[in-house]
Amino acid sequence: MTLDDMLYKPGLLNGQRILITGGGTGLGRVMAEGFLMLGAQVYLCGRRGPVVEDTAGELMARHGGQATGLACDIRQPDAITEMLDRIWADGGALTGLVNNAAGNFVSRTEDLSVRGFDAVSNIVLRGSFSMTLDCGKRWLAEGRKASVLSILVTWVWNGSPFVVPSAMAKSGLHAMTQSLAVEWAGRGIRFNAIAPGLFPTEGMSARLNPGGGEHKARGNPMDRAGRMPELANLAVYLMSDQAEYVNGQTIAIDGGQYQATGGNFSAMRDWTDADWATARAAIEDRNKADRLQRTT
Repeated sequence: MTLDDMLYKPGLLNGQRILITGGGTGLGRVMAEGFLMLGAQVYLCGRRGPVVEDTAGELMARHGGQATGLACDIRQPDAITEMLDRIWADGGALTGLVNNAAGNFVSRTEDLSVRGFDAVSNIVLRGSFSMTLDCGKRWLAEGRKASVLSILVTWVWNGSPFVVPSAMAKSGLHAMTQSLAVEWAGRGIRFNAIAPGLFPTEGMSARLNPGGGEHKARGNPMDRAGRMPELANLAVYLMSDQAEYVNGQTIAIDGGQYQATGGNFSAMRDWTDADWATARAAIEDRNKADRLQRTT
């Protein structure tokens, strides 16, 4: 992206210090880039330390500013506290948090194990809550204003077959957004969320379109997928002081897909046993590759 892709004047986010979980790749990287271009100091965290460190370096080489990659498994509350201690010691309090880290894969629910359920919910729900709580306690104790943005899905409004752990976990994060928007607003902390439609990324396609081929927004009224600057511009707005009166909202950015089709995975009801076997094999191959990245 370039500044020409952004709607805002340079320097809009000067003085902001924003942490993006899952910031090394995909939508997290896109939002981090948008924040950095407009003057924010950004911190990117993820389980794969080299990935977030490389991303931070690449973004600074392209745009200048300050970006830092930090290895952190947000499933571990102690790891979150240690990371936030480092950030607070590195120039002071954060002004914003983006709960973007996620895990997801398609599966018939009867094929799931408790371990598979935990693989998603421990990141999306427990991890995001632990991160939000640790940041929130610090902000409240210090009397600071801050903004929290969570990346959700449109299935928080209607559920989705074949991604039940994600639907349940994201719905919990949706409830957290609405609840804390009321509980902490009077103390200067805002909560909002974005529910993206199809914004194709490598990781998403590997686990949600494991059959391969182009991941298309079938049935979308606009007949296209989202463009990354569109998501970045919405995230910038919600994290900026210009959105100070926007609180407790989950905003869809999906071209009307939710209204047209429900925006979920109900079309997979037509899959055969062979289709599901192929999907499981493809997802496991991707999981093995990711585990190898974390250990090398």
